[in-house]
Amino acid sequence: MTGRIPDEAIALVRERARIEDVIGEHVQLRPAGSGNLRGLCPFHEEKTPSFNVKPSTGVYYCFGCQQGGDVIGFVRAIDGLTFPEAVERLARKAGVTITYEGGGTTSRSVVSQRHRLLEAHRVAAQFYAEQLSTAASARAGWDFLAARGFDADVAAHFGVGYAPQGWKELTRHLLARRFTPEELELGGLAKRGARGELVDRFRHRLVWPIRDLSGEVVGFGGRRLADDDEKAGPKYLNSPETPLFKKAHLLYGADLARREIARRYQVVVVEGYTDVMACHLAGVATAVATCGTAFGSDHVGTVRRLLMDSDAQRGEVIFAFDGDAAGQKAAMRAFEHEERFVAQTYVAVEPSGLDPCDLRLARGDAAVRELVASRVPLVEFALRQVLGRHDLDSIEGRVAALDAAAPIVNRIKDWSLRQRYAIQLDRWTGFNDEEFVLRRVTEHPSAPMLDGPPVRRGGKGAGPAGSPAAQRGARGGAAGGPDDPAVIVERETLKIALQCPGLAGPMFDELDAEVFTVPEHRAVLGAIAAAGGVSAGLAAAGDVATWVGMVVAATPHDSVARLVTALAVESMLVDHEVDDGYVAAQLARVQEAAVDRRINEVKSRVQRLNPVTDPEAFNQAFGELIALEQYKKELRGRGSGAT
Repeated sequence: MTGRIPDEAIALVRERARIEDVIGEHVQLRPAGSGNLRGLCPFHEEKTPSFNVKPSTGVYYCFGCQQGGDVIGFVRAIDGLTFPEAVERLARKAGVTITYEGGGTTSRSVVSQRHRLLEAHRVAAQFYAEQLSTAASARAGWDFLAARGFDADVAAHFGVGYAPQGWKELTRHLLARRFTPEELELGGLAKRGARGELVDRFRHRLVWPIRDLSGEVVGFGGRRLADDDEKAGPKYLNSPETPLFKKAHLLYGADLARREIARRYQVVVVEGYTDVMACHLAGVATAVATCGTAFGSDHVGTVRRLLMDSDAQRGEVIFAFDGDAAGQKAAMRAFEHEERFVAQTYVAVEPSGLDPCDLRLARGDAAVRELVASRVPLVEFALRQVLGRHDLDSIEGRVAALDAAAPIVNRIKDWSLRQRYAIQLDRWTGFNDEEFVLRRVTEHPSAPMLDGPPVRRGGKGAGPAGSPAAQRGARGGAAGGPDDPAVIVERETLKIALQCPGLAGPMFDELDAEVFTVPEHRAVLGAIAAAGGVSAGLAAAGDVATWVGMVVAATPHDSVARLVTALAVESMLVDHEVDDGYVAAQLARVQEAAVDRRINEVKSRVQRLNPVTDPEAFNQAFGELIALEQYKKELRGRGSGAT
């Protein structure tokens, strides 16, 4: 999509797409007090609900897996969408018309064209599905499905249809519904025949609708039913590249698998549409397939979006290819992209050469599940494939195999894993000389050093020297645990600033950073200040939900953004509605704790001073102590109304 979505449109989408309604479509939410809603987290398995939604602040947060954000962030996470895709999807549901800025094209024509093409594909998918049930020539399609163990319910679930034998069946159907010839050609639904007339792209084929991650039909894949008629075109035919259909980015079945992928942190990549169907029916509901092209670099990005693989220890990609030579070759091609994944990569190849669909037919659902469960690391598979091409019974063959395998070992991201595979390589090649093999791998051209782990460069847990994580390391831990009364008061004060900014107002903005002892709390205070402070920020935002979003956007650190979201959702420690008295009391208490710390410092200094030899310093410190004690008394008076 060309152009930029204006900030005003994004704010309107957030306002109209109520977070409790959107999340309520995926999670059973129940009242949890203090205006909160709670349910079981859709992103990880749990028995006790820890997933919280706070409509007043427009955010959600799971205290189990620490995932949170606003309504747009939830749609992105649950459906694996980009930010613009999530905004567009919510806008359609909320009735918000988006006009795009820039891009050199008027926004209305861009939106209109995309919506027209999506609607044409929706109508085409419905037409094909109806033809499978009504067309006399569709019997060949039913025979194909039945031979592979699929009935009418399965066909309906996956939207399988039939393209009739006529040359203009779909074309006439769409033209009658006021779609233009130009739209049919642009969308790849029709093409120009030998005489220049418009004809259907798919004829006498079983067709599968291919959907994007939001569930919109963007193209089709067709399987020729007349196997003895080569004039009917290739056995498998897909939509051409169009404004909607970008096969290098699409994965068939991802729209059906995305939620299970997000829950299990697993993607199973197979080769064909029927393999996806067989896997899902067998209980492997994380299966997807490429759309008429080999698994490539663009697919990596799509898989990572589905997995949200920001943690190397959480997530796996399993390539379940055919067991024949072509399938093994496909697995080796997939290995070329292995280093781009954060998740662990595996391969599952059936020894007898059966694909998942044939395996299910021959041995049942359990065999498909066992195939996936018996996966081996993709690195191991690649190494064994390379070693298998050499004669390991001779010295020359073993050395050649070692040199061929060394580049694969050196591509392993994790240093310790790389070293272990180098040692394993010694056993597989039969040298029985670990020192020699390690040295040979290390000396291989472009080989990274095996004598120590690499310096971590960014990624999860990395941050600048002044980040909260770095400060914790320097100080040996946060000041006080979660049950420390001072820490509880600090957290409550920040919750007030985020959830009740209208009550916190200027009083909060006057707080000094030294009031907060926990580095993470100071980081949140910094984000609030960067967002303009409570008073100015709330005035600019106009509402609490937008204000919280501004604070999240004001920090570059994911850990701080997560803490802001958690504080914006967490219930207040009060059994009545938060009012001016409670806010004033909490602000007084957090300042009183800071004054107590200062009093202890000054008392210590007074005890070290000699009033005879250094009367000026002693009197100055003693005077400061008296002033602090008086200020503490005033603060205690303000805080007496806290509950």
